[in-house]
Amino acid sequence: MTRLLIVGPPGSGKGTQAVRISERLGVVAISTGDIFRANVKGGTPLGLEAKKYIDAGDFVPDSVTNNMVRDRLQQEDVKDGFLLDGYPRTSPQVDELDSILAENGQELDAVLQLTADDEELVERLLKRAAVEGRADDTEDVIRHRLALYHEQTEVVVKRYRERGIVREVNGIGEIDEVTARVLDALGQPAA
Repeated sequence: MTRLLIVGPPGSGKGTQAVRISERLGVVAISTGDIFRANVKGGTPLGLEAKKYIDAGDFVPDSVTNNMVRDRLQQEDVKDGFLLDGYPRTSPQVDELDSILAENGQELDAVLQLTADDEELVERLLKRAAVEGRADDTEDVIRHRLALYHEQTEVVVKRYRERGIVREVNGIGEIDEVTARVLDALGQPAA
């Protein structure tokens, strides 16, 4: 079984790599963004509660996020493993994930941390903004998002590093190169 978490700064290719790794390992990629959208679209009680915060431009509280993740990790398609993307983002969420997994006699096998130099990420995100017409993605906004990422995830990565399960992978380079590095870090042969 493979139970993984992937973390990485904005622009590191985390979403792209999550899809590739889940396909390669035959596990479900679970993004908290997808969970939110599915619950909101499905009109679930948790979705309706989350929508109130989302519509107001606020963060969805941990209690709602935790319950959505708990529900998602109890579904049949994750029994053989999963790749979490976007959760946990805080130390209390690490505790909650530990609790959710412990109820099923499980724990995380590895945390993939995609690393990249902030200056390279700013350059990459500015290029992407220009190509995709994202006028809101200014350099100031990008630098703020990177600062938030470092602030929020540092404590999460530190906690998993203490357990010896963090696998650091350079997220800069061609997509196939990064995928090969990730698979190598997980002890998986490249395709």
